[in-house]
Amino acid sequence: MAARPKTLPAAVAPVAAGTGLAAHHGVFQFLPALAALVGAVLIQIATNLANDYYDFVRGGDTEERVGPTRVTQAGLVAPGTVFRAMLMTLAAALLVGVYLVSVGGWPIVWIGLASLACAVLYTGGPFPLAYHGLGDVFVFVFFGLVAVGGTYWVQGLVWPPGAVLAGVGLGALSTAILVVNNLRDIDTDRRAGKRTLAVRLGRRGTQIEYALLMLVGFAVPIVGVVGLAWPVISLATLGIVPLSLGPFRTVMRFQEPKELLPALGQTARVVALYGVVLGLTLGLG
Repeated sequence: MAARPKTLPAAVAPVAAGTGLAAHHGVFQFLPALAALVGAVLIQIATNLANDYYDFVRGGDTEERVGPTRVTQAGLVAPGTVFRAMLMTLAAALLVGVYLVSVGGWPIVWIGLASLACAVLYTGGPFPLAYHGLGDVFVFVFFGLVAVGGTYWVQGLVWPPGAVLAGVGLGALSTAILVVNNLRDIDTDRRAGKRTLAVRLGRRGTQIEYALLMLVGFAVPIVGVVGLAWPVISLATLGIVPLSLGPFRTVMRFQEPKELLPALGQTARVVALYGVVLGLTLGLG
């Protein structure tokens, strides 16, 4: 429950897209791609555990919270146990990173250290990113640009423009998951002093942010085909657009925070399918 499996598509999708692009360019390598996938999932789990622990000790999680159960706040698991689980998960990610460094060299050292640090600093440390409106930037960069580009790098040892573009698409849609989460918690976060970007933008501004992120995500395949000569089959990614309409309507029309709970999982499903379909179509193309 603390690992929050429904959030893991945000880790898997960019690795799928980066691997598909590597296959498209003829540089696919199985073991580095698999290690990138395992490392990304471990960092996502560590981030979730850190959020569970630090939001509780900082007072960000209260009984008023509407979202999925946080095991620390609910008293299901002792805070110290969750903290140790976070450290063990980070250690496992570090071991995977050692192999990736042997493949990708010094760039992976800096990417890995930054990813591990931000997994904790998202809600922990003296300047928690999520509490200062920087959570959206963190997700866009690390679950988009870095995850796609890093996955490509450990296979091809370059960072092509296509990886940047795909990273923008995955980063935008992954950030949309966070936006739904923060929009749901906007009132409780404000009372707890958690100044997320949603708290700063307000309800209407956050709804507009969600719409723009979805628009950017689905513009990426078009730009790729037109501007970077991606295979036309990549436009099949646009077939996922109808699946995004349900959560989009919910985000735009909701009245009570609990109404956003289905939209969170539905947005995560859009991200997962987007990454897989984009990766497959790039690889097949």
